[in-house]
Amino acid sequence: MQINDMIPGPINENSVNDLKIWFNKYVDSFRDDDPEIQQNLNLKIAHTERVCREIKHLGKELELEANALHLAEIIALLHDIGRFEQYAVYKTFKDSKSENHALLGLRIIKKNKLLNIFDPNTRKIIVHAIKYHNRATLPSDGKDPFLFYDKLIRDADKLDIWHVVLNYYYRTDSQRNSAIELDLPDTPSVSKHILDDLHHGRIIHFEHVNNLNDFKLLQMGWIFDINFEPTRKVISERDYLKKLRRVLPASSEIDIIYENIIYKLRQVGGLKQK
Repeated sequence: MQINDMIPGPINENSVNDLKIWFNKYVDSFRDDDPEIQQNLNLKIAHTERVCREIKHLGKELELEANALHLAEIIALLHDIGRFEQYAVYKTFKDSKSENHALLGLRIIKKNKLLNIFDPNTRKIIVHAIKYHNRATLPSDGKDPFLFYDKLIRDADKLDIWHVVLNYYYRTDSQRNSAIELDLPDTPSVSKHILDDLHHGRIIHFEHVNNLNDFKLLQMGWIFDINFEPTRKVISERDYLKKLRRVLPASSEIDIIYENIIYKLRQVGGLKQK
């Protein structure tokens, strides 16, 4: 069975547009006079818009038909809906200091009955993809069509998070943003546990992240969780890995990790050296 055949019921463009109208009204309700708070809320609004574009691009490259593309865009539109209440209540985007933003988002979706217009199986696909979009790894028992859309939103989300953090790391001013840095200290060390994980091709868990350098290495390690060839192509075109390496400390161990990552990706038809 093809992915295009797995969508339980039709999803028209009007349904997507109605959800976009709701989304805009919802996030506008969090508008704040404090410039810093509003800046961070705007960061998540813009992130959502770009993830919608990323997922549509990946979907088209994967030859999804209109129905499947609409479903993918709905997942992208709602995947971070919990971020706004999270920041309004806790003034942080760090789940460990507040609550799991994916589960919070699902409660908001349920409270507002956003998925009631869809058939039960479509609702299950959307809920499953949002629930698992921010987990370190996917459930081992995941099956299509759940697993396909889980992977698609995770790829699209990572593409834009790399965009956001790299723009921040390469900023021309020295102003720091604790919301992007997740309140991590900017110290020169690198955690041995994280280096070991990367050496062995393991996904890094956030509880092992102690500072900003660890966070950057975690972002480099996301490459082990990339699922689709079009995603790899975008990573290559945008030089994400090379840009991440440049903002990490000079270290022969990190150099080896970086070269191993690039080598492995080339082996599976991924990135091409520029």
